[in-house]
Amino acid sequence: MKTINNLEMKPASRADFGPIAEGEKNTRFADLLIDGRSLYQMLKIYDKVPSLGWMSQECQSEMIDYFLLRKPHETMWYRYPLMVCSWCGDEECGYISVKVDRENKVVTWKDFLLEPAMKKIDIGPFYFEWDHYKRVINSTFGVAGIQ
Repeated sequence: MKTINNLEMKPASRADFGPIAEGEKNTRFADLLIDGRSLYQMLKIYDKVPSLGWMSQECQSEMIDYFLLRKPHETMWYRYPLMVCSWCGDEECGYISVKVDRENKVVTWKDFLLEPAMKKIDIGPFYFEWDHYKRVINSTFGVAGIQ
């Protein structure tokens, strides 16, 4: 039996986790907490920020659609950009992707990769109860405003 992980959302910025070097952008974002642990903090060494809660209104809506499996990513299908460039959010700058699956009422995040190198990241898998997951992902919209 799979252990269901708890998912929460908390507004955050890079500066919340330590000093930002001169010339760096203090991006604000929707940090996801998995069993009380910050996803940003878990993956901070890769110098990316969560893809939810910031960027343009259109980008935020698209990210939510991806993570709620309303539409596949145009090039990755059921992999999605979970962590992106803190300056622009563009996948061309590199990103961390995750495979998202849903079976009945359980969503699974697994097979985390540093892209474009496709380097496996040893984290997960995580299992979330669908209704709660859906509420949390929807709650990320506009958390850090439109940037």
